[in-house]
Amino acid sequence: MRTALAILFLATAATAAPAPITFNKDVLPILQKDCQGCHRPGEVAPMSFLTYQDTRPWAKAIKTAVLTNKMPPWFADSRYGHFVNERKLSAGEIDKLVRWAENGAPEGAAKDRPDPVAFVDGWNIGQPDKTYELPQAYAVPDKGTIEYTYYVIPTGFTKDTWVTAAEVRPGNRAVVHHVIAFVRPPGSTWMQGAEPGEPFVPVVHQRDENGAAIRNAKPAVTPDPQRRRQGGGMAGVENLMGYAPGLQPQRFDLGGAAKLIPAGSDIVLQMHYTSNGKAATDITKIGLVFAKAAPERRFVTMNATNAGFAIPAGDSNYEVHSQITLQDAAELVWLMPHMHLRGKDFEFRAVYPTGESETLLKVPRFDFNWQLAYDEAKPMLLPKGTRIECTAHFDNSANNAANPNPKLEVRWGDQSWEEMMIGWFAVVIDSKADPAALQKVAKSGD
Repeated sequence: MRTALAILFLATAATAAPAPITFNKDVLPILQKDCQGCHRPGEVAPMSFLTYQDTRPWAKAIKTAVLTNKMPPWFADSRYGHFVNERKLSAGEIDKLVRWAENGAPEGAAKDRPDPVAFVDGWNIGQPDKTYELPQAYAVPDKGTIEYTYYVIPTGFTKDTWVTAAEVRPGNRAVVHHVIAFVRPPGSTWMQGAEPGEPFVPVVHQRDENGAAIRNAKPAVTPDPQRRRQGGGMAGVENLMGYAPGLQPQRFDLGGAAKLIPAGSDIVLQMHYTSNGKAATDITKIGLVFAKAAPERRFVTMNATNAGFAIPAGDSNYEVHSQITLQDAAELVWLMPHMHLRGKDFEFRAVYPTGESETLLKVPRFDFNWQLAYDEAKPMLLPKGTRIECTAHFDNSANNAANPNPKLEVRWGDQSWEEMMIGWFAVVIDSKADPAALQKVAKSGD
C-alpha cells in the first residue's frame, strides 16, 4: 500500500514540475522578436544571437542585461505616450531568459526550433527599389578630429518620387558615428560649393575636448539645423532620415503617408566619422523603397532646436528649452530627442490652443550610445496653433562618467564632446500642402 502511494506521489510531482526552459522552444522566439534585429552579423550589436552556438556563451550576460533593463534598449517613461516600436520584454519573457541562464542554458530539441527569420541580406527595410553609395571609399585616419563631411549625390529622378522607407547602411560601423541624409531640391544654394560625389567639409567653428578652437578655411555653415533651414541657404531642404547607434531604419508610411523627393533633387549625406586608433575606410550606402502610388498624406520631419545655450562647468542639471508652433493642423507620428554625452533627460510636450497641455514623450535617462526614435501607435492630431515644447537637462559634472571634461563650459557643436539640443519630430499632412507654411519657430532661451 505504501509503495503504491509513493509511486502515485512521485507521478503527481513529476506531472506538476514545470517544463525545462530551452533555447529552441522558449528563448529563440524571444530573440527573434526583440533581439535579432540588432544581434546578427553586420548590425550594430557586437555579437550574434541567430543560433544556439552564437548565443550560448552570452547566457549569463543576457540574464544580467534583462534584469537591469539594459536590454532591449528602451528609455521612454511608460506613463506617457503609446509607441508601436516599443522594445520591452514582458515579465514572463524575462523569467524565461533568466531561468534558461540559471539552469545551464540547455539547447533543447531540434523539433522545437522555429524557422529562421528571413532577413534581407544587408537591409532591414527589405530589398530597396533604389540604392546609392559613396562613389569612393573615405579614408578615416587613425587619430585626430574629423569634421563633418558632406557628399552630394544626384538622385537622377526625372519626376517626383514618393518613398515609404529608407535605410542608411554604414560600410564600417567602427568609424561611422552617424549619418544624416537630406533632400536638396533643385535650385537650392545649400552646399553650393560641393562637387557631386566629392567629399566636402564646410567650416564649423567648434572646440576640441580640451576647449581649443578647431577651424578650417572652408566657407562657413551655421551648425543649427533650424537656422540653416530658415536663413542659411537650406530653404526647401528636408531631413530624409539618418543613422546613429540604436536608431532603426525609418518608415514613412505611418498614417498612410510617404516622404517626397522632388524631381531633380540631390541626396546630401552628412557623414560624422570618428577615429579609433586604427586607420580605416568606409563606403556608406542608402536604400529607398518607393510608394506604389502617390499618397494622400505627406510625411514631414521637423525639429524644435535651441543652439544658444552655454552649460556651465560642473553643472549637474542644466535646463534648456526649445519650442515650435504649428501654423496648421497635422498628425504627430514620430519623436526623437537628440543630445550628446552630457545629455541627461528629455521631454516633449504639446501645448494646445485651448491652453491645455500633454506630455508626448518623456525620456528620464537619455543614452547617447542608443539614439532611439519613438513611433506613435496611431497618428495623434495636433490642431492648428499647437506648440511643441521640449525641455532637456544636461549633466556637466564630474559625476557623469561619460563627461569628456567637467571643467569646461559647453556650447553647441558638432563633435561629441560639444552638445546639441534637438527635439526631432515628424507629422503627416495633406500631400499637396506646403511644409514650409506649417512651422513657425518661436524664440526660446536657455
